[in-house]
Order: sequence, then C-alpha cells, then structure tokens
Amino acid sequence: MKMDVIAPADDLSTLLDILPAPLARVVERDTNGLYEIVMDLGRLPEARYLDKHTVYLSDNPITAADLEAAISKVGQFSGDNRAGIERTLHRISALRNRSGKIIGLTCRIGRAISGTIEVIRDLVESGKSILFLGPPGVGKTTKLREMARVLADELSKRVIVIDTSNEIAGDGDVPHPAIGRARRMQVPRPEEQHNVMIEAVENHTPEVIVIDEIGTEQEAQAARTIAERGVMLIGTAHGSALDNLLKNPTLVDLVGGIQTVTLGDDEARRRGTQKTVLERAAEPTFDICVEILDRQNLAVHRNVAEAVDQLLRGWQIHPEIRRRDESTGDFAVVQKQEPAVTVSMIEGLEPFASDWASPKETHLKVYPYAVSKGLLERVVKTLQLPVEVVKGIDEADAILALRSYARAGAKIFSLAEAQGVPVYVVKSNNLPQIQKALREALHLEESTIGSVDIEGDIDETEVALEEARQAIGKVMDRLEPLELSPRKAYIRRLQHQLVERFNLSSRSVGDEPNRRLRILPPAGAQKNLGYI
Repeated sequence: MKMDVIAPADDLSTLLDILPAPLARVVERDTNGLYEIVMDLGRLPEARYLDKHTVYLSDNPITAADLEAAISKVGQFSGDNRAGIERTLHRISALRNRSGKIIGLTCRIGRAISGTIEVIRDLVESGKSILFLGPPGVGKTTKLREMARVLADELSKRVIVIDTSNEIAGDGDVPHPAIGRARRMQVPRPEEQHNVMIEAVENHTPEVIVIDEIGTEQEAQAARTIAERGVMLIGTAHGSALDNLLKNPTLVDLVGGIQTVTLGDDEARRRGTQKTVLERAAEPTFDICVEILDRQNLAVHRNVAEAVDQLLRGWQIHPEIRRRDESTGDFAVVQKQEPAVTVSMIEGLEPFASDWASPKETHLKVYPYAVSKGLLERVVKTLQLPVEVVKGIDEADAILALRSYARAGAKIFSLAEAQGVPVYVVKSNNLPQIQKALREALHLEESTIGSVDIEGDIDETEVALEEARQAIGKVMDRLEPLELSPRKAYIRRLQHQLVERFNLSSRSVGDEPNRRLRILPPAGAQKNLGYI
C-alpha cells in the first residue's frame, strides 16, 4: 500500500507564510522530501531534505528583522523552546543567546501520512505496549500519530495522546485530524509531563496512552504505573537501540531495570557464570521494542524481557528485521528473529559453547597448585569449557592440586578453607586426570567429556563447531536439513549440544569412519518434508 499524505493541503503553505517572501518562493520550487528549514542570525538560510542534501535559500544572511517577523506569526514558545502554528503539525524550535533573545529558528515540517504503520500493524493490533527507539528524524512521531488514529478510529479504542510540545496533534486547542478520534491532553510545561500522564489514567479511563519522548526518571516511573494498570502504552524514548537503553540509568526501568545478584557456588556452576551477575530487576514496562533503523527498516524485539536477559548475559541478539518498499508501501521480513535462549534452556546442559557468552562472564575460576598450567589450559581450550585459569587462590572458585602436594594436613587445604573454595586432586600431570577433575568440578556426566586425544584434535574441534554454527544458520533460513562432515564421536556430541541450544534437532547418520551429523529444521518444516 502506497502511503498518502492526509494533512490539509494548506499545511505547508502555512509554514511558508512565516518565512521572508524570497525564501518561501525558493522553497516552493522543491518541497519533495523537505524536512526542515533553518534560519540563524547572520547565516545563510538552509532547506534540509530527507536524502541528507541541503539547499541554501539565499545569498543574504538572516537578519534580526527576519527572525522577528517569523516569531510574530507562530504560537507561544513553551519551556522547551518549541512553538507551533495552529491547526498544523509543524514545529518551530528556537535558539537563544545567553540573555534569552531568539537568534535562530528550526522549522520542522510536520506531515500526517497514512500507511506508515502497515509494517508494524500486527504489533499495534496485538494490544501489547510498544516502545520505539531511533535517532532523530526517522519518523517516530509520524508513526505515533498514525497509530493513535488507527487505534481510535479503526479499532475503536479509547486513546489519549499526551502532547508535550503539541507536536503529535498540532498547535491550538483543537487537535489535528491526523489523530482521528483520539483525545489529546496538552502539557503546560515539559517538567509536568509525568503528572499529566498519571492524570490521564486517573481521570479519563483510557485503553491506550500515546506519549512522545520519555526522557526523565519520573516519566519512566509514570509509564510503569500506566502499564501496571493494564493500559496499553505506546511511546518513544531517547536512544537508538535496546542495548543503549540498558546503559541509560534514567530510562533503564522502561525495560525492567538492572540489579546485581550474588549466586551460590552450585548455581553459578550450573549457569556457567561468575558468582556476581547482572539480572533484570522487574518486568519491563513495554512488551515490544521497535528500533527504527531508518525510514524503511525496522528491528523488532517481540519479547523485551527475553532480549534484555540475553543482553545482560553478554549474548548476541538477533531481532526480526522488517523492510518497507518505498515505492509500493509493502513490507517484508528480511531476517527472522532467532529463538530466544534463556537460562532454563542451558541449565543442566554441559557449558561447552563459548560463543554464547563473553568469556569474562562465564568462568569457573581455577587455581592450579603444582598442576601443569599448560596442560590445564590446553584441556580448557580444546573442550571449550567455561573455565579460567587464575594466578592466585584469592581469585579462585576452585583449586586443582597435584596429589603429592596435597596430602592430609597440607597447607593448601587450610588456604582453601580460609577462602571457602573446594580442592580437586589429580594423581599426576596428565590429560585424562585433568579432564576427570574438571568434569567433577563442573558437575558433568562422565560421558560428556570422556578421554580425548587432545594433541591432534584442537584444530579439528574448533573447525567442527564452526561448521555446525554456520550450518545451523542455513537450516533456520532455508528450512531444509543439512549434513556436516564426518567427525569423531566426542566431537559429534559437542555438535549435537550446540544444535539443541537453537531449538533444533539432529541425528547421527552413516557408519564409522564416515558417521556424521544431520541437522533437521524446526518441527513444522520436518513434517512437511516427511521427517516426522
């Protein structure tokens, strides 16, 4: 569906009326994609366009008289230095000098465009709260405006727009028709926005609240209050991506907040993490997060809670990517969201896959006492165990000691007791003994590691796991089974475990020495292909 401008035809001409006549005539020659007009005292006036090019409108600098004439034709500037033109969506923002005098104007063109939310209409109709992130100028406010209209007019919801700078519904007491039957509450001063948000819920029984630019801790708390009362919330916040929001102490509460948690020894080992970890503190205010990458591309996180949990564990997340065709208005999903991986999925599994987390966050710290550090590190690297070899007992979660140095009454036991860490003893400095001790320390079954000829298998293991990772991506994309190269039994076991973490299944096929893994697509695709 092609997008159409539904704003009154005289909207742009109304904005041009505030410009000096010679400038207005130049702008009228090319309004396609016009984004904003800038007039700064003593500088050449500019017209800026969505494709990033700029046109100078005159060879003469802007004068104080030009600014005064423009200011006289717009509404009153609010505390955030914004004004509007009544019954339009245009926004006029002021630059002031140290004494408060206006010395520059940014005239942002506001357009009401239908069809901008077709790419996310299914999310809007879901009834879940949606948070939009993205840099300035990518159309966040335009989408809010259209969503308010669709929810109020087409879905018959009671919608209230919290309009801090009259940017969503235009200047003046009568809202712009672009928001349809949605009601609008104006905010007298920007610092009062959070109070108006709460007032809307308490006094006007909305089913949906639309709010632009959540930017303070009080506004974030007000948003949580709204969501906890069962009201659908649609809003934007400062930040371009979900991981940016986690680093913003003011707004992190929108996605559940962050707290530091100290785990017990057993729990830390079961998770394969340090004892002190970051976790989400509460349920997110918003269920869905949409990152507006540019005017044609969106990244959709359908479950904010799961996405935040993965980010806090250092895992990469792969949201759904949607792209809109500018000429037709149609959209397509160009990247499907990968299955979320949660703690419950990895608990009880052998923590082999180091690609799931940052090494700094997934270590059982082991101090070798008279045990060969080189052999220990070789075992850890080859089997991709979540183990870090440390230099001091005070850093360790466990001690690996050689029996001849760890007899009854040895000093190492009193040191371990003082630090509150266990001691695991090996009979001699050889690979099987070290593997067995690490298996015990990590609470793994004997069949998980087994006895491995490490000398010749380091490269093969790494290559095999990388082959499996690439094949998993192809299977999920093409929904077709894929066979891997023949591997030894213990390497196939590692590949099986990696496949399971992506909610896929696999089988070993063929006879030795050509036995290999076949990775199968999701269950629905398997049925269509005749595998189940």
